[in-house]
Amino acid sequence: MSVGPIENQIRRLRFERGEMTQEELARHCQVTRQTIIALEAGRYAPSLELAFRLAHALGVGVDDVFQYRR
Repeated sequence: MSVGPIENQIRRLRFERGEMTQEELARHCQVTRQTIIALEAGRYAPSLELAFRLAHALGVGVDDVFQYRR
């Protein structure tokens, strides 16, 4: 579900990387699990810094994680 023009592939990418849990991803990115839940649900748009931390933790580029849809 996305409430804005930014869509993400966090959930899919987590599962493609050995079924990484939300808690593991949160720990890598130094955020709470609730933040990851909100991001995956499209209820929260991350800061640029967090977007880069997420991409790094998932081993992909930022544009592989987030897409802008008009």
